[in-house]
Amino acid sequence: MDEQQQGGTRWRKGLRPILILAAFLLLLLFVPPLVSVSRYKSQVTQLISQSLGRPVRLSSVELRMFPWPGFEISNVSVAEDPAYGVEPVLHASTVRASIRLLSLWRGRIEIDTISVDEASINVVHNGPGKWNLDPLFRTAIAKVGPAASASGSHRAVPLPYLEATNSRINFKNGAEKLPFSLVNAKFELWQENPGDWRVRLRGQPARTDVSLYQEDTGVVRLEASMQHGPTLQQMPLQVDLDWRDAQLGQLSRLVFGNDPGWRGDLTGNLHLEGTATAAHVITRLQASGVHRAEFAPADALDFDANCDFVYHFKRLSFEKLACSSPLGDGSIHITGDQPDAETAPRLTAELSRVPVAAGLGLLRTVRSGLAPDLQAAGTVSGKIAYDATIPAPAKLAKTSRSKHARAVELPTGPLTGTLAVEGLLLRGGGLTQPVQFPRVILEPTLSQSADQRLALAGATSAPLGGTTPMTVSLSITTAGYTAALRGQASMGRARELTRAAGVTQAFALDGLAGDPLQVDLTVAGPWLAQEVIPPVARTASEDTQAVRDAEIAPVSIPAADSIAGTVTLRNANWRADYFASHIQIAQATLNLSNELVRWDPVVFSYGSIKGSATLEVKAGCAPGDTCRPHFTVTLGTLDAADMQTAILGVPQKGTLLSSLIDRLHPASAPPWPALDGSIKADSLVLGPVTLNQPSAQVRIVPAGAQISQITAGLLGGRLDASGSFTRAATDKDKPGYSFDGKLENLSASSVGQLLGQRWSGGALNAAGTVDLDGYTEKDLAVSAKGALHFEWMRGAINSKAAEGKSRVEAQPATLARFDLWSGDAAIASGAVTLGENQVLGSRKYSVVGKVTFGEPPEVALTEPKQETADKASH
Repeated sequence: MDEQQQGGTRWRKGLRPILILAAFLLLLLFVPPLVSVSRYKSQVTQLISQSLGRPVRLSSVELRMFPWPGFEISNVSVAEDPAYGVEPVLHASTVRASIRLLSLWRGRIEIDTISVDEASINVVHNGPGKWNLDPLFRTAIAKVGPAASASGSHRAVPLPYLEATNSRINFKNGAEKLPFSLVNAKFELWQENPGDWRVRLRGQPARTDVSLYQEDTGVVRLEASMQHGPTLQQMPLQVDLDWRDAQLGQLSRLVFGNDPGWRGDLTGNLHLEGTATAAHVITRLQASGVHRAEFAPADALDFDANCDFVYHFKRLSFEKLACSSPLGDGSIHITGDQPDAETAPRLTAELSRVPVAAGLGLLRTVRSGLAPDLQAAGTVSGKIAYDATIPAPAKLAKTSRSKHARAVELPTGPLTGTLAVEGLLLRGGGLTQPVQFPRVILEPTLSQSADQRLALAGATSAPLGGTTPMTVSLSITTAGYTAALRGQASMGRARELTRAAGVTQAFALDGLAGDPLQVDLTVAGPWLAQEVIPPVARTASEDTQAVRDAEIAPVSIPAADSIAGTVTLRNANWRADYFASHIQIAQATLNLSNELVRWDPVVFSYGSIKGSATLEVKAGCAPGDTCRPHFTVTLGTLDAADMQTAILGVPQKGTLLSSLIDRLHPASAPPWPALDGSIKADSLVLGPVTLNQPSAQVRIVPAGAQISQITAGLLGGRLDASGSFTRAATDKDKPGYSFDGKLENLSASSVGQLLGQRWSGGALNAAGTVDLDGYTEKDLAVSAKGALHFEWMRGAINSKAAEGKSRVEAQPATLARFDLWSGDAAIASGAVTLGENQVLGSRKYSVVGKVTFGEPPEVALTEPKQETADKASH
């Protein structure tokens, strides 16, 4: 055979397998669509049902050759065991079932893999140790048991490899579907070896009855292996669970259905070995950045806790609990057990040199007011045991920790043991010097609250600048704390400590200096913020049922401390920028409560001014409330000249009250506090005039002051007025004053004496307004403008000078005696000028005249020229 023939033969031999393969591929491509497997639907259904051990329903079947021979099935439902409910254990729109090729050589079809996508899977718990997965595993166990090992036509169908992607796993308790589920789940179940089962799961926890940010609930990963056993409860288990990327707030909503207000990142690990009856469990919980939602602390809390225990699932109990967590250079170790679900646990906590700084850090996660640079040193060591089977005593005895105190045995109770705080030291936070506390022993006691919670209590003391140290008694419970402070503290130390602790009433000590304070206070409060549900405003048009069904998100408000007691000071002085000098305080008592900060009484002197006062400031103010502080001032006899010198300083030559001028100019004037109050005195001497029992209501505002209800006895009668003061807007402007009032039943003789004349007769009444502006007496006199109306019944003006006056201007004869003199007057240009007026006697007359401001005032009264000529003609 020549070379050409040999080459053709080799080519044909190589082409034959290629053609066979191509033909086979063509058959795979074109034949399956032409082959209907609908008539084999029942056989396919039975095949899958035998593989899962549960009844199966499906709507259609198609043959699939790529990427692996098998069936594509639509609308598959796997029936539930009637003991666990009627809802299908699995439902999927599309299922792919792959065939074991080797089974074809034996003349039968077996399912190798069942794959579902976007399926709904129900996991049902129906009592202790009863799960709907139990029948599935019993079927699998039976298929690998002795009966299944026999050959022949009754050979058991092995359980296929099961996998689900993008699916949802629901959890039920009997017939009740729980709100918990896993979404975006990937689930795999397969048999590694006969009797050796493996499970792999990944999903995102979800809850249907609350709104969640799904990305913040974390991702759960589970790897488990199960060995052959008679029942699911007796199958040896090994589980490794990992929960990562969970945010603490969303995790709380997932588990508890509400958000208690904690934030941080959480990672959990669990390793379990045992059976569904009892198992050895090892857990690790790591958290970082833990803090309250209301604020971000300077240093968030991190922890890493490890626990080891044996859990009995049927009894819902645990034993051999051992948890430990490092805290700084120390550690905390917790042991305990709980025999059964009806018995309270027995727990023991042992602390070994736990830093006090860790407790301060924990406190910062729940409280925002603490100074960010406040530091604490010291350690806590000891052991506390809790046994709820031991009843609490009606009352725990108090013990003394002095050197010579005789030991007193405490009545036993559920809480026993002690904790010792060594080397407690506070520094930073604005403290000029560290505060050192001696050793503190915390012992079990009953709290003073209404529910009488079990508490740990102790007492210590520290020198704070007073003649006696400050004693601090502390009681702490799981809900909150109570602290009692008794003793003395210097002004400076008290101010520093209250600010470092974030006490809202600390402002009450601003501007004070003097002898040490005498403190008698009790402070209490919860650890955590309080949740309130805001009221829903509804209108008549709203669907009330829809409003009722709407989820109302609770609002967290900061933890509120209660404070009660007094702070007493003596021989102190108070300085405020809006006063010219210090106010000397002989004695004052500060009364503190949740609602008010009240200074009452305050015995003070300001130069020659002496009196008493009160001041009330609301401790908390709701949005929209003005919450203006309120004051009262009670004074004795005042002299305006002395008061002017005390308040404003001694006038200097060439200037009037320079300190007042400096404080009233906008460029240098300090801001005025917003205050409401009242001022009253026994008497006020205004030069030749004395106001008896004067009082006024004052409202101080940023632009000045409003003065209402000015009342006083004046010149034998009564003054009733109101007014206002307006601060200068710029340095080129002047402050303004405005008054509106009336004078009733003034004594004619007293008014006459004021003007240097002899007046007699009935009472005088007047009403008017006046506006003034300026810094000096001259400015005020020149700028005064206003109007006055007066009436004088049955009066008389004597032409003789009043006592002490050398002379008097001649008076009109018509004013020698009259029945009524009434009229109007204008106030302007430094004088009061008579306008239209009438003098009624035997005839009607009018008078011309004015009173010029001065010391003494100048009075000029004459009759009109026409009336004088008429009298002469008669």
